Amino acid sequence: MLAFTLRRLLQSVVVMLFVALISFSVFRFVGDPVASLLGQESRIQDHELLREQLGLNDSALVQFVRFIGNAVQGEFGISYRLQQPVTELIFSRLPATIELAFASALIALVFGVGLGVYTALRPRSWSTSFIMSASLVGVSLPTFLIGIGLIYVFAVELKWLPSFGRGQTVDLGWWTTGLLTTSGLRSLILPAITLSLFQLTLIMRLVRAEMLEVLRQDYIRFARARGLADRTIHFGHALKNTLVPVITITGLQLGSVIAFAIITETVFQWPGVGSLFVNSVQVVDVPVMAAYLLFVALVFVIINLIVDILYYVVDPRLRIDARAGGS
Repeated sequence: MLAFTLRRLLQSVVVMLFVALISFSVFRFVGDPVASLLGQESRIQDHELLREQLGLNDSALVQFVRFIGNAVQGEFGISYRLQQPVTELIFSRLPATIELAFASALIALVFGVGLGVYTALRPRSWSTSFIMSASLVGVSLPTFLIGIGLIYVFAVELKWLPSFGRGQTVDLGWWTTGLLTTSGLRSLILPAITLSLFQLTLIMRLVRAEMLEVLRQDYIRFARARGLADRTIHFGHALKNTLVPVITITGLQLGSVIAFAIITETVFQWPGVGSLFVNSVQVVDVPVMAAYLLFVALVFVIINLIVDILYYVVDPRLRIDARAGGS
């Protein structure tokens, strides 16, 4: 287990270094940071002085090593647009993105696994046909269209839920949350559902396909022949073996939700990291763009590492192979 974890950690470090190189290239070659910070009416002497202060006259290798050192410390410079430290901007927006991502992931996981098991155990019922047909909506329709449709129905016509914003929030000092207020919870419902639909559909179809395959295995027939209860067979044997690929897909989808909730945050004007990135792209705010690129990579690396470890724990074949390889 320790050797497996160390190998994955080493791979994660290599991936982060590669992404850091790409991020540094964006930071170095997209736009002129001195012109963005000083403006076009500044003097040449001011430009030269600032370039020296920022270390832009050093070689590319020295700048890259400095960029890595600053990134490890969480330093990404000053936002060109807002003139604030990029790290502070990201951390001020991060709670909104994380709460939205985990709420949507929870909805997708609970309903995806539940509906997947239900449709697998009743493959020929009319309810299964209806669920599978309705699930095509989550796959075929783009996220922004689903969000606009939900806003029109529940915010404009029915006036049950707010159409934008995060609602009232509570500042806990190290975290700003809307989960402790009624308006915050109501504001979370529509964007969370919008963001979860694609993941829900994917998980449901994966669970259904895997469980149908598992139910055809010989050990399931032996379990029935031994007289085990259907509940024990379905949830103690079939579902447990179904969860191995589900863990992988769910982890990857959670990373996608956190990193690429840009469209949902834009449609619902959700004050998260995704909307900050969109605004930064519009004005070519390079420090924020570079920091967001590293943030996305870090999210995927951490989640993939956790998924690999869970995969190792859940699937006994990996542990057996590891012991055989070591011996």
